[in-house]
Amino acid sequence: MTFLATTTTDWNFPFSGAAIAIAIAILIFVIIFLRFVPIGLWISALSSGAKVGIFSLIGMRLRRVAPHKIVLPLIKLTKAGIPIPISQLEAHFLAGGRVDATVNALIAAHRAKLDLPFERAAAIDLAGRDVLEAVRMSVNPKVIETPIVSGVAMNGVEVKVVARVTVRTNIERLIGGAGEATIIARVGEGIVTTVGSAASHREVQENPDLISKTVLAKGLDAGTAYEILSIDIADIDIGRNIGAALQIDQAEADKKVAEAKAEERRSLAVAEEQEMRAKVQEMRAKVVASEAEVPLALAEALRSGNMGFMDYVNMQNKQADTKMRENIGGMQIDVSAKPVK
Repeated sequence: MTFLATTTTDWNFPFSGAAIAIAIAILIFVIIFLRFVPIGLWISALSSGAKVGIFSLIGMRLRRVAPHKIVLPLIKLTKAGIPIPISQLEAHFLAGGRVDATVNALIAAHRAKLDLPFERAAAIDLAGRDVLEAVRMSVNPKVIETPIVSGVAMNGVEVKVVARVTVRTNIERLIGGAGEATIIARVGEGIVTTVGSAASHREVQENPDLISKTVLAKGLDAGTAYEILSIDIADIDIGRNIGAALQIDQAEADKKVAEAKAEERRSLAVAEEQEMRAKVQEMRAKVVASEAEVPLALAEALRSGNMGFMDYVNMQNKQADTKMRENIGGMQIDVSAKPVK
């Protein structure tokens, strides 16, 4: 068997080393370019009619702006027929706004034929309010239910009222306007005022619309971000008779005051009585002491001759006569007794 030896032939490439290096450099550039520029996003914008240039996308990358957060909302605006420059969307994003939510609110307002410029929508979003929810509340009003509000009629009876307030967003006053808490507080104040001006709680029960009319007439939505459409009374309950309870408490307080004053007068009377008793005892002690000196004075008068014996006897007789008269004067005579025959 004969083996034929084959000779190896050299492969000759048509490209030189410089051409290969250029091709590799171009490939690397294309990869980096595709990595840096979202071609797919640019194609989507181009197919939807949104005017987005390649250099605009490159500028977004350089400004550290996510292109999809600008281009996708721009596509929505273009399809909705709302001409907004891409520079305004990018400026709103750089200011910290929510571009997608703002664009959705603009589209919703455009469909509902509401006058909402982009500048106002962006300002509402930057103020921290949900602009999309505000547009929805403008189209579909919201019902706010107040907590139980207690008022007291003129007859002293407590009336408990629960109201439902229908409001819609006032977009023009959304920036700087008061919120739902202010609406509830003002409605509660109006309910208390209306109930308090009623002559009787029965008047409020018979005419609950009186509360609604009075509260609506006050213009409670002034300075708020909402417009009050209606106020409906959901529930009316009768509470305590506060007037009677206050009268009972006042009577109890007056009773305690009177008892305290009577106790004070009694204490003063007891103190005065004790003082008089002390004075009487002191006077009696002085009388006893004076009477003890009388015999000594009589003896001294008899010794000195200033008083005779007969004078002493007459004095004793007068004293005995005086005691007898006092005893007779103290006796009780029975007038009804029959005389003895």
